[in-house]
Amino acid sequence: MAITIVCKWLCANNFQAGFIMNEKTPRYVHEIDQGFGNIVEIKEVLCDCRSDFQHIQIFETAELGRMMMLDGIIQFTEFDEYTYQEMMVHPALMVHKNPEKVLIIGGGDGGVAREVARHKCVKQIDQCEIDGKVVELCRKYVPSMACGFDDPRMNLHIGDGLEFVRNACDEYDVIIVDSTDPIGPGEVLFGKEFYQSVHRALKADGVVASQSESIFLYPEIVQRLYGFTRELFAYNGYAFIAVPTYPAGSIGVCVACKSHPVDQPQRQLDKTLADELKYYNSDIHRGAFKLPSFAQRWFA
Repeated sequence: MAITIVCKWLCANNFQAGFIMNEKTPRYVHEIDQGFGNIVEIKEVLCDCRSDFQHIQIFETAELGRMMMLDGIIQFTEFDEYTYQEMMVHPALMVHKNPEKVLIIGGGDGGVAREVARHKCVKQIDQCEIDGKVVELCRKYVPSMACGFDDPRMNLHIGDGLEFVRNACDEYDVIIVDSTDPIGPGEVLFGKEFYQSVHRALKADGVVASQSESIFLYPEIVQRLYGFTRELFAYNGYAFIAVPTYPAGSIGVCVACKSHPVDQPQRQLDKTLADELKYYNSDIHRGAFKLPSFAQRWFA
């Protein structure tokens, strides 16, 4: 039974996290979001520092591999990061018939870049991440994800994603917005102006995929992002992702396209890619856009 709280902090939007020790001295990290959350046993604190933008922590956990938290919010664990990374990338790239030029906004851990690089048809990957410290630390401590930065097609820019995308017009086949939650440096990536800029930056058959929160925890944010993409794009949809170590065990990605529906792949996975993936397949692609009745009513 936990008896001592070593440190604790309260973040915006009801996020709470901290270290707990018990009488047998294992340590735990907990995240509480909207009144409930997760507790993870950790073996070692690998990094605990502040960048110019946020509080960054990387832990070696007892059972889940390495885990990163930003401002007290779990971003990934090595145990299940592939569920999120694969669904942020492959539905969008498989909806496009020939994605050659891809832009990633955010994604400082490198996981999205790793998944984009699996597609041989992609010729150029541009990425804009605001916090270079996240990239530096993930390169050091989480090479299983940060290997995405090593692909020769990658052009990494450290800077503001909104400003970067404002300067592009009719340039990208796919844009992937791997943002943090809508607090701190990720907040501007949840606004209408950003999505207007994304629309301009995409080619005539362009596709965008955006981290869009959980239908259970943040219905207002989900509906807002869905509304932006429905207004700006000919086709859009929200896809459900199961991520066990996130509060509520889920998150979602909003996918939108200028020219055709997003709930059906336009290409077949080649066998090599299909064998590499752990979560995504064509059936998951179609099924992820089939939502519970309460969520269907939001989008009717």
